[in-house]
This record gives sequence, C-alpha cells and structure tokens, in this order.
Amino acid sequence: MTGTEIIQIVTAFIGSLCFGILFNMRGKKLIAAAVGGLFSWGLFILFNSMISSEPLTYFIVAVIISMYSEIMARLLKTPAAPVVTTSLIPLIPGGSLYYTMSSAFESDFSKFIEKAVTTLELACALALGIIIVTALSQLIFSRVRSK
Repeated sequence: MTGTEIIQIVTAFIGSLCFGILFNMRGKKLIAAAVGGLFSWGLFILFNSMISSEPLTYFIVAVIISMYSEIMARLLKTPAAPVVTTSLIPLIPGGSLYYTMSSAFESDFSKFIEKAVTTLELACALALGIIIVTALSQLIFSRVRSK
C-alpha cells in the first residue's frame, strides 16, 4: 500500500466522521460510521486493483459495507440508514457527476452521455448493494423475531 493510498483512507475516515457529525451521530455510533468510511475506501482500493469493472467494484464494496452497517446498527441499537449512508460517503461518485455536468455545460453531448451513463452505473451499483443487504437483513431478522 502506497503513502497516497494511506492518505486517501485516512481522509475517507475524516470525511465520514464529519458527515456523521452532520447527521448528529455521537459516541460509538459516530466512530462505527467513520470506521465504515475507512473500510469502504480501503476495500474500494483493494477491489479496484483486482477487478476491471468499476461498477462491479462499487457493488461489492456496497454489499460488504452494508453488511457491516447492519451488524453495527444491531450492536449499537441504532437505525442502519445513518450508519450505511455515512460509511459509503467516500464512494459517492462526485467526480463522475462533476465531469457529466461539465460536459453538458460545454455542449459536448457525446461525452455528456458517456459520463452520465458511468455516473448512473456507479450510483445504481451502490443503491443495489444497499437494497439487497437491507432486504435480506430485514427478512432474516423478521424470521428470528417471529420464532
């Protein structure tokens, strides 16, 4: 792991920590969410070096971090939504969205379409990973509670 990657991971922790503060998270919940941000970017770096498809990388990381968030939410007796949202903040495709809008303002419509499709792929990969884990955890925990 290079020094740049370590700086990126630490920055992901700090970014998630600050976003958790905006969500009024405190104490162990805030730390769990910030550590989730650290893990999400670390996993992204790891899987991005092994997998050539960026949307697939986003999906895999979203699934893993969503599982982490569901577990932490149960342990800390808090809703999972703020934990998963804060943990996945480093993966929000802001750069891709910026280049999409920049292409639109420059009237480069072929580049706009290309960037827009990429941005949508990344956003959908994140959303799908979250939805699958959330639905499965709801199903599992509702069956456990009913027994």
